Amino acid sequence: MITFPNAKINLGLNIVQRRDDGYHNIETVFYPIPLTDVLEIVPSASGETSLTCYGRPVDCPVEKNLVMKAFRLMEREYGVPPVEIHLYKHIPDGAGLGGGSSDASHTLLMLNEMNNLGLTRERLAELASTLGADCPFFIYNRPMMATGIGDVFTPVDLNLNGYTLALIKPDVSVPTAQAYARVQPAQPTTHVDEIITWPIDMWDGQLNNDFEPSVFAAHPQLWGIKLRLLEAGAVYAAMSGSGSAMFGIFKADNVTADTLAFADNCDTFCLTL
Repeated sequence: MITFPNAKINLGLNIVQRRDDGYHNIETVFYPIPLTDVLEIVPSASGETSLTCYGRPVDCPVEKNLVMKAFRLMEREYGVPPVEIHLYKHIPDGAGLGGGSSDASHTLLMLNEMNNLGLTRERLAELASTLGADCPFFIYNRPMMATGIGDVFTPVDLNLNGYTLALIKPDVSVPTAQAYARVQPAQPTTHVDEIITWPIDMWDGQLNNDFEPSVFAAHPQLWGIKLRLLEAGAVYAAMSGSGSAMFGIFKADNVTADTLAFADNCDTFCLTL
C-alpha cells in the first residue's frame, strides 16, 4: 500500500500565553499543501518490522523515527502484524512544514486500513496526539484553526484553490525551543480565524507570525527572502511555523520561470494549490 503524506504551512501564528507547564498557547491556521513524501507499507516477509528511508537524509535512529513510533503504537494498541516500511523523504525537515508528523499520521491511517480495524478519524486523531501536537491535523488533513499548544483543532472555511505557492527552504536551522525562548507572548488585536476570512490581499501586515521578528534578527537571510517574494508579486508572504521555510502565495499568472531565481542555494518548490 502506498500513500503520499503531504506538508502544511502556517497561516498566521500568534503566541498568546506561556503555560505553567512550560509550553505556550498559540493560535494558527494549518493549511495542507501538495508537497509530499512517499510512504509504502507492505506485510513483512521476514516476520520483523523494518523501516528503510530514501531521499533526503533522515538523521534519526529507526526506533525514534515518528513512522516507527506510529507503528509501535498500533502494535501495542491493536496487535497489528509486522510490516516493511519504505519512506521516501521529499519534504524538507526543520522547516515548519510538518513532514515527520504527516508521515506518522499517514502510517496510522494506512495500518488502520490494511488491518481493517475500522477506527474512526476521531480515534486515530487521539492516537496521533500521543506522537506529536500537530499530528492529529494530518488525520483530518483540511484547513484547521489550531489552538492550545497547537493540538486543539477546529475546521475553518478557507479555500486557496487557484493560487500558486512558492516555497523556499534555505540552509538555515531554527531550533523550536530557541524560537519560543525569544518571543514575548501577547494577546492579538485581531484573531487569526477572523483575518483569514478577509480577502487575501488584505492579509499582508495583518496576518502575522510572532516568530518572525526574533528569527529574522538571527537569520536576516529569511527576512530578505520574504521581501523578495513580495517584490516578485506575492499577495502574501510569511515564514511557516518557527521556520525556516518561507512561502509566498501568488495569483497563478504572477508566477514565471524567473520568480524564484533569486533563491540561490535554497530548496525551492512551486506548487499549485
